[in-house]
Amino acid sequence: MVCLVCAAFGVAVFVHQDRTVNAGAADALSYAANGDMLPPSNYREWVYLSTGIDMSYSPNAMQMNNSVFDNVFVNPASYRSFLATGTWPDKTVMVLEVRGAKSKGSINQRGHFQDTTISGLEVHVKDETRFPGKWAFFEFDSPQKNGTHIPEKAPCYTCHVAHGAVDTTFVQFYPTLLPVAKEKKTLSANYLKDESVQGAK
Repeated sequence: MVCLVCAAFGVAVFVHQDRTVNAGAADALSYAANGDMLPPSNYREWVYLSTGIDMSYSPNAMQMNNSVFDNVFVNPASYRSFLATGTWPDKTVMVLEVRGAKSKGSINQRGHFQDTTISGLEVHVKDETRFPGKWAFFEFDSPQKNGTHIPEKAPCYTCHVAHGAVDTTFVQFYPTLLPVAKEKKTLSANYLKDESVQGAK
């Protein structure tokens, strides 16, 4: 659902008018000298957006032997700004956390629950002064290591531009935010086109 250290001090001011509110310093971005992103170690304390299971955007996706959960979190200041404006402010940070799905454990007899081990971590960040396309993706080998920048020519960029519901992000999969985008009329033309094609099938 996403192709996402902190300053020690800072005060964020949030308003509920329809205007952009920049992310506060308390959940701001931090980079290493070589351009890597420092891990957002406290992202589990951020706003939870959604979880997908075994999602794929390809009609010819290969069947996986093991199911996975994709958990998405966003920094709180950007979430509040989205509620006010229907779009993302500069310095938005979104984290995609991947965990394996387990079925055997404790009293569970049916369905799946999430593993304690993180098997993948990606960050989608909006940093308008740093990246030509405003948004960038970073991939982390582990939550404790710095993330490496995914080049702009990677398929995730074109996919998000072509299908993202709001500002190249997959708000269509975030059930608490899609109604906000509809109310604020910030849904992208590409997303509305995708919806009309799906509705015609």
